Amino acid sequence: MNSLRTTDVEGAVAVTGPTPAKIEVRGVRKRYDANGNVEALSGVDLTVRSGEFVCLVGPSGCGKSTVLRMVAGLHKPSEGEILVHASGARAVPTAMVFQSYNVFPWKTIRANVRFGLEMTGMASAEADERAILWLRKMGLGDFANAYPPALSGGMLQRVAIARAMAVEPEILLMDEPFAALDAQHRRILQDELLTLWQEDRRTVVFVTHSLEEALLLGDRVVVMSARPGHIIAEFEVPFARPRTPDIRGEPAFARLEQEIWNLLREQVGRHAG
Repeated sequence: MNSLRTTDVEGAVAVTGPTPAKIEVRGVRKRYDANGNVEALSGVDLTVRSGEFVCLVGPSGCGKSTVLRMVAGLHKPSEGEILVHASGARAVPTAMVFQSYNVFPWKTIRANVRFGLEMTGMASAEADERAILWLRKMGLGDFANAYPPALSGGMLQRVAIARAMAVEPEILLMDEPFAALDAQHRRILQDELLTLWQEDRRTVVFVTHSLEEALLLGDRVVVMSARPGHIIAEFEVPFARPRTPDIRGEPAFARLEQEIWNLLREQVGRHAG
């Protein structure tokens, strides 16, 4: 019997209580089209511990984003189950940041960040204060009353991150959030996210094509195969916390990046073929 147990899906079962795991993906398969002929995922098993930053890497089309969306409750598995262990202490157990900014162009930057807070029923004054706090943390305090068309892509992605963080989710899900940015802005936002995450250590699942990004940010790098996607390897990132962006220049960083790429290259070739 198929089962989806998350805390933010209508009719789902909330799994509460103390546990070392925050997310459990058990035997998940995903098929698409009316007859289920397209198999996107094949037997995915993954456990994400509380406070862990896990990065998913793999070739395009391997199902990384599908896994993330199922954890968020946006899709259901064809087989298997996903359990999100929520404490119940937060109004919003999970929040998601997408590659596209998904901001409302007719709302001010402050109103965009307030939006999720308003959906939780937070009082207007408190929501406004929280929104300003996170805009300042993301370096956007001076743009609270601006509208999205006036901001650059990097600034809009900061808005998206501020909006997700403002609701203080237990779990943050990030689907290639920096992929649309140029190399310089991508690097800056990587560094900012690293600093921000190390301040509170919330649980993060982060999808990326960049091995450098995964090793800079993650505690663990999970490698997926070409479609139908399944996990072929996991790498514990050995670099101590707190971590600084200078780690990119360390020989051990380059060696581990090459080791993962050696494994991933075959999968990327299969996808291209």
